[in-house]
Amino acid sequence: MKKYLEIWNITKTFPTPTGPSVVVRNFDLNLRKGEFLSLIGHSGCGKSTVLSMVAGLSEITSGGIVLAGRQIQGPGPDRGVVFQSPCLLHWMTALENVLLGVEQVHRQKSRKDCIEIATHYLELVGLEESMHKKPRELSSGMQQRVGLARAFALSPKMLLLDEPFGMLDSLTRFELQEVLMNLWAEDQKTALMVTHDVDEALFLSDRIAMMTNGPGARVGEILEVPFPHPRDRQEVLEDPMYYPLRERLITFLEGQAHKEKPAEESARESVPEGAVKTGRFWSALWKGTRTSA
Repeated sequence: MKKYLEIWNITKTFPTPTGPSVVVRNFDLNLRKGEFLSLIGHSGCGKSTVLSMVAGLSEITSGGIVLAGRQIQGPGPDRGVVFQSPCLLHWMTALENVLLGVEQVHRQKSRKDCIEIATHYLELVGLEESMHKKPRELSSGMQQRVGLARAFALSPKMLLLDEPFGMLDSLTRFELQEVLMNLWAEDQKTALMVTHDVDEALFLSDRIAMMTNGPGARVGEILEVPFPHPRDRQEVLEDPMYYPLRERLITFLEGQAHKEKPAEESARESVPEGAVKTGRFWSALWKGTRTSA
């Protein structure tokens, strides 16, 4: 397998009053270019911590992460990040929220070209009639559509999704899974998604990496998802392989559920960090593009 994203032997520790807490230890995972891989596991196992290290928002204690042949050192526009909360700037319209990132990444393009890029992705997520509305005028699902459009409009090498639909109701979640699938199908960005939803993982992913419980979590098993692209939800559900694959995922997770999990690990990952991470990402992106200009 030709490696596009290589996570090799990473360990992450956090200081605690009783000493260092090891969240992941000797964690290895590789992604092919254009692959959509989901990372699943119980709350507190370190899924979001791994994604945060790939995003460059959290330092690696040891090991390394390489994307397209370059070591990751901090946030950058080569990685588009979508969090549970899109954290849109409330005084800007949907178009202006997307345009802000586009203009910082595509600094060589004219404003007209940047508007065309932002408009294109807002149309792809179904917001052609709402792109001039501000966040308070949009539903939570529509706001997350803006977040998806913003991430893809940056033309990143890789897309990182941290439970992007976790705060939405079931019907909206299904709709946005379809939107994400259609966006991904347009240029097949390499994607790494954290999710608790096995059905979501099976519908969207080429492979699913299952994490053991911490401390010192790692990839316990990787499941190949054989359904061809483009995917139709009904056809996937009716495929004779669907329920055996689903059962395999659930069996792994149930096996991990019987293992003891330190309370501090669960507490740390249960804290809603989306707003903090998003702010740090856009701040770093702004500084990075201005420095490189």
